[in-house]
Parts: sequence; structure tokens; C-alpha cells
Amino acid sequence: METVVQQLQGVPISHYLIFCTIIFAIGVMGVLIRRNVIIIMMSIELMLNAVNLLLAAFSVQHGDSSGQVFVFFIMALAAAEVAVGLAIIIMVYRNTKSVDIDSLNKLRW
Repeated sequence: METVVQQLQGVPISHYLIFCTIIFAIGVMGVLIRRNVIIIMMSIELMLNAVNLLLAAFSVQHGDSSGQVFVFFIMALAAAEVAVGLAIIIMVYRNTKSVDIDSLNKLRW
């Protein structure tokens, strides 16, 4: 029975590149098109996960575990970013009763 690493090495890196590019492009389009702050944050997380997957794939291909350790730290940073972002969204919602980007103009001086 093959190990997980041997199975992952059987998938060409071009498949990972194409898949991660599509996921990253979906995230970019979500950030550029959508006006809801929650959807924008989800799109940013989608972009981070695409980069993490590609970094892990390159790490497995080169047989070096340092890329996977770096992925772990990126995931911890993303969790902190989500916590701070959600706290900001809650405070904006309390002030404006909306999570729409256009309503943030009311918060200017």
C-alpha cells in the first residue's frame, strides 16, 4: 500500500498549479466584485488556502518539510486574521446596521 506522500508525488505539479490558480482567481473575483464584507473575507481566505495548497504541493514534490511547516504558520496567521476581521465587522455592524462596503463611508471623519 502506497503512503500519502507517494500518492501525492504521483499527481503532476501542473494539476496543482491549475487547480490553485482557479481557486485563487475565484477568490480575487470575490474580492473585486462582491460588496459584502463577510464575502470579501471569505474570498481572502480562499486565496490564502490556494497559496497554502500550492506551497504544500511544492514541499511534497521537493521532499522538504519546511514548506509544510510554513503552511502551518500561515494557517495560524489566517486564523488570527479572521478573529480580528470578524471583531471589526461586528463593530461596524453595531454602528451602521449593515456589513456593506458602501456603508463604511459613514465612518469617516
